Amino acid sequence: MYPEFNHSIPRRKFIGDLSKTAAGLAVLGWQPGHLSLTVQQVMDLVLKEGNLSRIADTVDTLKTGHAAQPVTGIITTMFPTINVIQEAIKHKANFIIAHEPAFYNHKDDKGWVKDNGVLRQKLAMIDKHQIVIWRFHDYCHALQPDAVSYGVARKAGWERYYKTGQLSLTIPAISLKQLAQHLKTSLGISQVRVIGDLAQSCTRIALMPGAWGGQRQVNAVETEKPDVLIVGELSEWETAEYIRDANLLGQKKGLIVLGHSVSEEPGMEYFAEWLRPKLPGIKVTHVSSNDPFTWL
Repeated sequence: MYPEFNHSIPRRKFIGDLSKTAAGLAVLGWQPGHLSLTVQQVMDLVLKEGNLSRIADTVDTLKTGHAAQPVTGIITTMFPTINVIQEAIKHKANFIIAHEPAFYNHKDDKGWVKDNGVLRQKLAMIDKHQIVIWRFHDYCHALQPDAVSYGVARKAGWERYYKTGQLSLTIPAISLKQLAQHLKTSLGISQVRVIGDLAQSCTRIALMPGAWGGQRQVNAVETEKPDVLIVGELSEWETAEYIRDANLLGQKKGLIVLGHSVSEEPGMEYFAEWLRPKLPGIKVTHVSSNDPFTWL
């Protein structure tokens, strides 16, 4: 399913008005605090401004709340964790736009595990504070450039090397060890996992934040021929073993595993920046869901 569109307002007129500058909106009578936009209108705006075609079979649906609900503020994040929900409440923001699931499985099936006590408590908090959660995954990756990969490249200082639609980018030569340290520092990650010769020189990078799956990760190495593959997460018995064997066979193939949440967070941070000027009457705040792991 994809988000329903509120046809009570002529879509073309509404979007045309919203896409004007703040000054133009003032002329139209839209002043901050004078007009409440609904969740549906915000979703409508995102698709229009992003030049996004509606996706028929997408997970990007409302997970809680209602499309007609007026928006008091927006939080962007990776995972809508309890901490993120509490921050939304603190900011008096009732609309969370999250890249990943709220309920621990891809389709946010609330019956995925029966009698899930954690899920019940989370839903109670969401219902009490009337929080709307919209998953923004497929549409986020459909933006040009892909908000996630571009957000990561930008935060790593690789904007000049990034090319929309390409997995690989070429950076000045750096050792695998130095590259891992650079990613930790620039992306604010406490620990990363690495396979390969730490002294090997890396210039060609395959950048795959998030969870692409073993088949696509291995295929990227075979077709893109990178010096190093950078991923969010992986199946250890698939991609990690492939990279290990490649090195044992004499190939110089590095692997850096960042962690799923922290690897895509820069994308939702960038999305918040993309969205703010398009909604001058609504406060848009990015709240990081952070790394769930404590490293010992």
